Amino acid sequence: MGYIQLGLIKATIIHVPVIIASILLGPKKGAILGAVFGLTSFISNTTAPVVSSFVFTPFANLPGETHGSVLSLITCFLPRILVGVIPYYIYQFSSRFVKEQKMVNYAISGIAGSLTNTLLVLGSILLLFKDAYAKINEVNTTDLYKIIGGIIFTNGILEAVVAGIIVSLVCRSLMSNKKIEKMIKDLN
Repeated sequence: MGYIQLGLIKATIIHVPVIIASILLGPKKGAILGAVFGLTSFISNTTAPVVSSFVFTPFANLPGETHGSVLSLITCFLPRILVGVIPYYIYQFSSRFVKEQKMVNYAISGIAGSLTNTLLVLGSILLLFKDAYAKINEVNTTDLYKIIGGIIFTNGILEAVVAGIIVSLVCRSLMSNKKIEKMIKDLN
């Protein structure tokens, strides 16, 4: 749940609740949920691996190797934890300038949270696993930049727009209910 298998990649929708939690509950609780998001990615890529799972779990072998890499834990957890932190600060910052338009601030934060995941995961793949990722895509490392750019500008942008819309609608709905709004304030 939360991942849609698309051949070499898994499209992610599980980041949306993490973004919402970050905005409404704050960066500490958001980071905890982000770590849970990372854990689900780790479990998914360990128990139902695909060819690119080596970037998310050390239990999946690197291409042509008989072992994985502990560096995969960085790719798996750090971006997801930050998905639970960055939207909170983006919301706080944007609220200073767009005071009467909470929906806009929620949407901006949703987009930022989604892009945090996309850019940091793909960036860490380029930084930590460039050669191995190029190998599974059967391209040279120069062409890998084009592939990663293509993923960002297609899948990443689409995920960000969808996240912005869903986050703004859910946050508005939650915060328009006085009982839920009070409960959220009490949790903070």
